[in-house]
Amino acid sequence: MTSISSASPAFTGRDPDNRLYGPLPDVQGEAGYDGDHPARVGFFTDTSVCIGCKACEVACKEWNTLPMDDAHGVRDVIGLSGMSYDNTGQLGANSWRHVAFIEQTRTVDLPMPTFGRPGDDRHDSGPSPSNAPDNSLADAQQSSVLNAEALSEFDPQTGQSGTDKQIRWLMSSDVCKHCTHAGCLDVCPTGALFRTEFGTVVVQGDICNGCGYCVPSCPYGVIEQRKGDGRVFKCTMCYDRLTDGLQPACATACPTQSIQFGNLDDLQARADARLATLKSQGVETARLYGRDEDDGVGGNGAFFLLLDEPEVYGLPPDPVVTTRDLPAMWKSAGAAAVMILGVALSAVLGSRRRG
Repeated sequence: MTSISSASPAFTGRDPDNRLYGPLPDVQGEAGYDGDHPARVGFFTDTSVCIGCKACEVACKEWNTLPMDDAHGVRDVIGLSGMSYDNTGQLGANSWRHVAFIEQTRTVDLPMPTFGRPGDDRHDSGPSPSNAPDNSLADAQQSSVLNAEALSEFDPQTGQSGTDKQIRWLMSSDVCKHCTHAGCLDVCPTGALFRTEFGTVVVQGDICNGCGYCVPSCPYGVIEQRKGDGRVFKCTMCYDRLTDGLQPACATACPTQSIQFGNLDDLQARADARLATLKSQGVETARLYGRDEDDGVGGNGAFFLLLDEPEVYGLPPDPVVTTRDLPAMWKSAGAAAVMILGVALSAVLGSRRRG
């Protein structure tokens, strides 16, 4: 009989080096599944083609029968956050998909024909339309047309002087990252969180006792306790649909294929190719987030192509699994306990000798 463990390898005896971070070639095998388990699956979210339609949010709520709530997690309330078109606010117990809207502006240079104030020409303080060179207006208009080409390329990290502004929208559908090294699994005392045969991380609501240990253990702040209930909830990557050979609801509903689902190895290769394409087109700020297997969580089962720094999207720049240093901490605590016990025994034996 196969023994399935919700904890990371360091707590199962299959990781003698107490390794709680770094690459894990076979996540399901480390969790105790047989060698013939399915391939690990995941999400690749290409934010460069996200249009912010929120179809993924709606599909997720409908399929998983998630309650309606506002940006503050209050159930059965329709509220406006005041944050652009983003009224979901963030991921939570009732919102397992969240489309972020980031509005960026920069000042750009729009050369336009300029004229002095009325009467300035009488005091020789500025040119007027009557004595301006005949070709000044034409030159200014031509310069403005030439600058329109520069306006088609927007880079928020390079500003220009001027009074006109250009706006761009960054949109990204956020979700649980289904980490290779998931701190929520390590700290769960009841086994309510477990690693599935697909390599995803799922919460079993009927086993969760509401202790909340998993909430601070997530480096992304994804998992949350439901108000009035106490139990935790998060994205399951539609585990019930996966077992029936179906795609997750969000990926099925996405009209632009911004959310792509499939074999994780295939998605990573596809993401690398997409990044190379954008770089060749001059999009220097494009980057992959959660793709690196050597990062602090061993890579993610849900990773992203971003067009700006992770912090712009509300993502931590260098996430680290919060249980990474647990073995060293326990060793230190054990050594301290042995030392205290030794001091206590020495004191007791010394008092008996004196008696």
